[in-house]
Amino acid sequence: MDEITREQQTESAGTARPVDERRLLEFDRILEQYKAGKKRLETRVREGERWWTLHNEEQEAKEGIGDGDFRAKSGWLHNVLVSKHADATDAYPEPIVLPREPGDEQQAKTLSAVLPVILESNGFDKTYSTAAWRKLKGGTAVYKVTWDADKLNGLGDIAIECVDVLNLFWEPGITDIQDSRYVFHVELMDNETLEGIYPQLKGKLTGDSHLISHYQYDDTVTTEGKTHVIDVYYKRREGNRTVLHYAKYVNNIVLASTENDAAAANLPELLPEVQAQSQQHVGLYDHGQYPFVFDALWPVEGSPCGYGYIDLCKNPQIQLDMMDTSFVRNALAGSTPRFFQRTDSMVNDKDFLDLRKPIVTVRGGNLDDTGLRQIQVAPLAGNYISYYQGKVAEMRETSGNTETANGITGGGVTAASAIAALQEAAGKTSRDSTQASYRAFSDICLLIIELIRQFYDLPRYFRIQGEDGATDYVQLDNSGLQPRPLGVGTEDMGYSLPTYDIKVKVQKRDAYSRVAQNELALQLYSAGFFLPQSATTALVALSMMDFEGKDELVRKLAENSTLFQQFQQMAQIAATLAQSYQPDMLLPIQQIMSAQGGGGFTPTQLPTTTAGAEDTRVAKSRERAAQASQPGGR
Repeated sequence: MDEITREQQTESAGTARPVDERRLLEFDRILEQYKAGKKRLETRVREGERWWTLHNEEQEAKEGIGDGDFRAKSGWLHNVLVSKHADATDAYPEPIVLPREPGDEQQAKTLSAVLPVILESNGFDKTYSTAAWRKLKGGTAVYKVTWDADKLNGLGDIAIECVDVLNLFWEPGITDIQDSRYVFHVELMDNETLEGIYPQLKGKLTGDSHLISHYQYDDTVTTEGKTHVIDVYYKRREGNRTVLHYAKYVNNIVLASTENDAAAANLPELLPEVQAQSQQHVGLYDHGQYPFVFDALWPVEGSPCGYGYIDLCKNPQIQLDMMDTSFVRNALAGSTPRFFQRTDSMVNDKDFLDLRKPIVTVRGGNLDDTGLRQIQVAPLAGNYISYYQGKVAEMRETSGNTETANGITGGGVTAASAIAALQEAAGKTSRDSTQASYRAFSDICLLIIELIRQFYDLPRYFRIQGEDGATDYVQLDNSGLQPRPLGVGTEDMGYSLPTYDIKVKVQKRDAYSRVAQNELALQLYSAGFFLPQSATTALVALSMMDFEGKDELVRKLAENSTLFQQFQQMAQIAATLAQSYQPDMLLPIQQIMSAQGGGGFTPTQLPTTTAGAEDTRVAKSRERAAQASQPGGR
């Protein structure tokens, strides 16, 4: 008891505890508790995967479906998942970094240009698609954002992956993953691969593979010769900050530990500059957060995970499969005539069953229906079909996968804008799921920025594709993200850390939305919104409207209005000069003004003369008078 108390006092004091075999036993004990706490979740996720792959025979057998050779499997639930995944990929996100202080605007613009490149280099479109499938099937997608020191030939870079929730373990009862005391990430790796990476493991791997649950694969997957590699993340309070520590181990062998590194860095034989460098970054990541981001479809209290469409629609799918099986069996029974035959019947069975024989032999006696009578099969009543269609409609309405959401409309609705409006109204559930994914995406981008702040000591170049198609190269390092002193005074004012907000916009849009946007542009053009002389009234009308691209349109109309006013002023000056010096050019200038929508100029709009023009006329009159006074003058 005294020993435990000393350990707790050491941990609360912020002193690094070495990760040794005793600590590993403690980790294993906590891991077993966490595994037991998520047993029901693992069972639900595994069963959901079996429903997705149509390997749900055992589950439906419990419901009494398919007592025989035939079991119907309809694809209504499959169609729900495919449609929702299409909605998710149509709303693929793109980040916009917004500063919180005026001095960070340029850095925010650079980050807005660089973040999509980092995401693309990690193949985030594929990761996002995989996460969307797992979110829809099991109710939860988990992202992992880490620093991979082996990337770029040892320079290191950010790594983003989608983690299977079966391989992750956390404290039972918490809702936010950041509130868990420990987080374990377990992976099954081949022993030869492990020994190649870590030579100290040769001959020490046991091949235990029963820690994590596995899906039911189509192929025969063996776990022989594989060992669990355990990554454990845990937080400790050191001073006035929360420090994230990390350890990697296999069996009872420590492969990496930030606490062991911190203890080694504080040895007295190390040089002071080495100690200072090691203490600059305490723990694994400076942001002090677990590198996992959870994206739950529908939340569940007491868990960071949610439940998905399979959990919601599994029961209606079971009922539909039950009715499908009954319908098919009834159709087979009705289309295949069967007969009652008495044991003393004189009908030749072989002749009767052979459809190629035109004559069926009867051995004496009377031929009537008492010896051979057809079995009558009652057809299904229409109420059964109506009930089946009602269950299909229930699944569509419950999941939000209606015909309107899929672009199928009735009642003569053919306009793209009307279809887009109906589709937008029918896609509320998809938009709600997308907004949750955007919140998770914002957390991912913030973790990326924090890793840039910590590890981008050397400048890196990124190729950026501009909106005009031009290629540009942006240089980025972490110098603009470091803490800044708040001020200089008699006392230490402290430091401020540049922080940013993430705004998410949709990179891809569905076809109906694009068509509706094009129709809106044509309607605005027909209404004269794009005429520069109508800019004032157009801007008033646009201020009451809301659509994508509105800000860009307002900016362009304001620019065109300013250019038009400048043109009007210059044309007035040109017309004035033309009337004074070159009257023959006045009419073409007025015609140009009329063609531009500005109207012509009347003499009352222009000054009849100018001081310079009057002086010229007086001089010419005197010259003509002098010439007339000369002999022979006229």
